[in-house]
Amino acid sequence: MSDRLDVRKTYKLLINGAFPRSESGRSYEVTSAQGDFVANAAQGSRKDVRDAVVAARAAQSKWWGQTAYNRGQVLYRLAEMAESRRDELREHVGLAEGLKPKDAQATVSRSIDRIVWYAGWTDKIAQVLGSSNPVAGPYFNFSVPVPSGVVGVIADQNSSLEGFLDEVLAPLCVGNTVVVIASERRPTPSILVSEMTATADVPGGVLNVITGFTGELAPVLAGHEDVDGLDLAGVDEQFGSELAQLAAGSIKRVLRPDSSQDGSLRRLRAFIETSTVWHTIGQ
Repeated sequence: MSDRLDVRKTYKLLINGAFPRSESGRSYEVTSAQGDFVANAAQGSRKDVRDAVVAARAAQSKWWGQTAYNRGQVLYRLAEMAESRRDELREHVGLAEGLKPKDAQATVSRSIDRIVWYAGWTDKIAQVLGSSNPVAGPYFNFSVPVPSGVVGVIADQNSSLEGFLDEVLAPLCVGNTVVVIASERRPTPSILVSEMTATADVPGGVLNVITGFTGELAPVLAGHEDVDGLDLAGVDEQFGSELAQLAAGSIKRVLRPDSSQDGSLRRLRAFIETSTVWHTIGQ
């Protein structure tokens, strides 16, 4: 009896809660840190990026319109799903980053803890970054943090899971929607996270994950006029400067790579605005 052929998986994109192939029909091979074949991934196109931005824009007001408690519950559900697929995540993180099983397991544990950490911030960010302001008159005056809107993320090229989660969960937990270009060389852990959103109650369009070639896709995202913020975590200084110039055409907030922002209040603050509200006393 002859040996059977392997069924080689082709991972899809995540756009508007669905998992389409790239509209271009292209895919590319993903290899491990040792150069061995892992899977095929969809090679996203410029149109895929534009479609993802449209989906993110349509979903943003609904996501922000949910209570902070509900957003936290959605993210906590994502942590539950990641916990249930821990072994699969460990395998792919190990392959992607060339880690021993013990080290890959530790990375997955930190990543799941990170999801829980961001879930906990959803209903606390207003108390920490908001304020009640003193005024000389019969008024209340409040400063309230509100999301920037649609945030584009160029994911970390090396930290395939932990870095990816920091970069997408920080804007999500404060009410933004996200379009992320996954690590070109190490996309499979982020694709696994995107698959979890199907059963984690994440509304369609809130998180959109595009795989493909960063050099082709990043300028499209940076220059898109309906993107309100841009995280350049996954590009070098020279390419980041080029993307920042493109982003300036539509006056985006731009976050440049800085490891000190991972898992910190600085990253949470990066894509929020401050809305000032006045209200008369006793009326």
